[in-house]
Amino acid sequence: MNNAFGFSFPFNGRDDDRDNGRDGNGDGNDRNNPSGGDPFGAFFGAGGHSGAPSGNLGDILNQFGQMLSGMGSTMNDQNERDAVNFDLALRMARQRVGEQAPVPEGEARAISEALRLADLWIDDTTQLPASDARAEAWNAGDWLTNTMPTWKRLVNPVSEHMNRAQIEAMPAEAREMMGPMTGMINQMNAMNFGMKLGHALGDLAQQALTGTDFGLPIAPAGVAAILPANASAMATELSVPQQEALMYLAAREAARQRLFKHVPWLVERLVSSVEEYAAGLELDTSHLEEIARSLNLEGGDPQQIQEKLNELQGQDLSPRVTSRNAAATSRLETLLALVEGWVDVIVGEALENRIPSATQLAEAWARRRATGGSAEQAFANIVGIELAAPKIREAAELWRRADNAVGHERRDAVWDHPDFLPAAEHLDNPAAFIDTLLDDSTDTDLDAEFAKLEEELRNNPELKREDGDGKDDGREDGTEL
Repeated sequence: MNNAFGFSFPFNGRDDDRDNGRDGNGDGNDRNNPSGGDPFGAFFGAGGHSGAPSGNLGDILNQFGQMLSGMGSTMNDQNERDAVNFDLALRMARQRVGEQAPVPEGEARAISEALRLADLWIDDTTQLPASDARAEAWNAGDWLTNTMPTWKRLVNPVSEHMNRAQIEAMPAEAREMMGPMTGMINQMNAMNFGMKLGHALGDLAQQALTGTDFGLPIAPAGVAAILPANASAMATELSVPQQEALMYLAAREAARQRLFKHVPWLVERLVSSVEEYAAGLELDTSHLEEIARSLNLEGGDPQQIQEKLNELQGQDLSPRVTSRNAAATSRLETLLALVEGWVDVIVGEALENRIPSATQLAEAWARRRATGGSAEQAFANIVGIELAAPKIREAAELWRRADNAVGHERRDAVWDHPDFLPAAEHLDNPAAFIDTLLDDSTDTDLDAEFAKLEEELRNNPELKREDGDGKDDGREDGTEL
């Protein structure tokens, strides 16, 4: 399994064999699925689908009935207003991460001190004040509990509009036939989406480093969180001191918290971009129709049809998900790039002369973004939007040049309103954006000069009788020459 952060480190001593049906103990058995990843293995013995049953037919039917009963209760527990069965998602995610030991008090105290120290260092690099966020140390289970409300808001509209798109993609006759079963279909879709979400969040929980990974404020407002077990594994993988890795993560978390606290429109703009994308979801089946026509099933040669079918082996024949509001994706990518690029600049300046491994940690973080990983891909599979934000490096360069041109205060004032922010095209042409900042600065200087001139005129009336070249244009009595 690819690692979301590009560090490829193990998570709390468990390997990635969970994806192969193992829980990390090498015996091929998942503690949460005794069949080793095969949901029917419990009914058909160690041989999976083949082989003799491990019990008599009555036992098998009894187990099968218990499974159906559990599915029924899960469907009944679902909140009818949700398009995703979040109860199922949370249960599956918790099973995936397994039992989690509480974070030791010493580690929690170290995180609190690291965040406080990071804020002191960052004070010199930005005009945005400290967030005063509450420091918390989480394990994977804490991450699941605390981030679920935000995941609900992000994921629910996507699933809801996906259900609508599936129905709209059906022929009219099929929609009419399916009408009476719509409620049941929605419940089954909610369960399916809940299972996908549970698997993805279970993996993310074991890879997350902070409460605001990949620039999204998924932690509760006013909480700055770090996962010490994953931070420790990151330090081991990179061969850097544990304290330095912790300080790097604390600085990134503290910088993001300043943005989320003092830029009140930012969080809503991030979430609304996902909601806007979801509202326009459609299923594109045009490529499937083209394949069907190419097969020429009615009058074609059977051998040619078979050859065509062989060519299709391994191709993705599922409907393609598109959105009428695809521009929302670009806006989200640009906003995430601006957030993370700003954090790169702030953290780099704050840690440059204080932590020996700061450059190494920054490079590792950049590699994580460049290579992507399972975290971003999992979110893309669930929500349909990539979180890779490919222009983060360009955004960081823009913020650096803005700082050099107009200083911290004017640079950070850009966050005062969304209309002040650089647009997507500015990431490729930062000079154009810098020019707007310089023009604004020039306007401000002119205002100050006019105010200064007015003050001088009030204090020295003789100046009123002179024009710009310093020559007197009239007699003392005021008559013209």
